[in-house]
Amino acid sequence: MSNSILVHIGRFIVLILAQSLLLNNINFLGYLNPYIYIIFILLAPININRSLFLITSFFLGLCIDILGDSGGVHAAACLVATYVRPFILRTAFGLSYEFQTVKLSKLRFGERFMYVTLTVVVHHLVLFSLEVFNFMHILIILKKALFTSLFTILMTMLILVLFRKNDT
Repeated sequence: MSNSILVHIGRFIVLILAQSLLLNNINFLGYLNPYIYIIFILLAPININRSLFLITSFFLGLCIDILGDSGGVHAAACLVATYVRPFILRTAFGLSYEFQTVKLSKLRFGERFMYVTLTVVVHHLVLFSLEVFNFMHILIILKKALFTSLFTILMTMLILVLFRKNDT
């Protein structure tokens, strides 16, 4: 088994444990909760097998759902975020994505921030739409998605900066 596969498996396990044991118990201002497990989707290789990645992302969300008793909303949100990831990559990186030369550690802050923001917002809109599951409460969905997205983006960017690989 190659070293990169072990890194991804380790990241998968650590993010699930951190989310379910620590971060799901944080309720900042009463309802804000950072969902950093999305880092697994963000840091997946560009050229990963799409079918395998969809299954793995579904399993990631399912693990969060099982440990948090949330009824499948995380699995669905992970699946949608993974499915639209190529479009987000194309939007954020343009030709660099087309030629498969994107390395998250080598990107400028603005490109990385756009990629993280788009992915997190898509994930959270799906998550809270399914959680509330009533479009009569669209303002509640948008409010929760906006504020939780801001909190998650801040935490994710901080984690990505702190644990960035130093490729020279």
